[in-house]
Amino acid sequence: MRFKILGAVGEEMKKNHAQLYAVCINNESNPASLQLRKLYPVLPDDDAEAHNQLRVIDEDGEDYLYPADCFIVVKLNHQITEALDATFAAAR
Repeated sequence: MRFKILGAVGEEMKKNHAQLYAVCINNESNPASLQLRKLYPVLPDDDAEAHNQLRVIDEDGEDYLYPADCFIVVKLNHQITEALDATFAAAR
């Protein structure tokens, strides 16, 4: 379980006050909704984590739950995170 190896998403976000992102590595269960190798913003959701799910934001700015093993949560440096946050905000 790659998701759990990286620790709790919500705790990481609270600790660093940073947006986390996840890369889709498996879209077999939702090929119409998830794009392989695409970077998705992650929202903290303790209930989802307890059920081995991850809450991600799609292209329309909507958040959905997906199996955590569809993603690898990545930590990005501050400069990249700021640039991505601005890009996602402008797309909404």
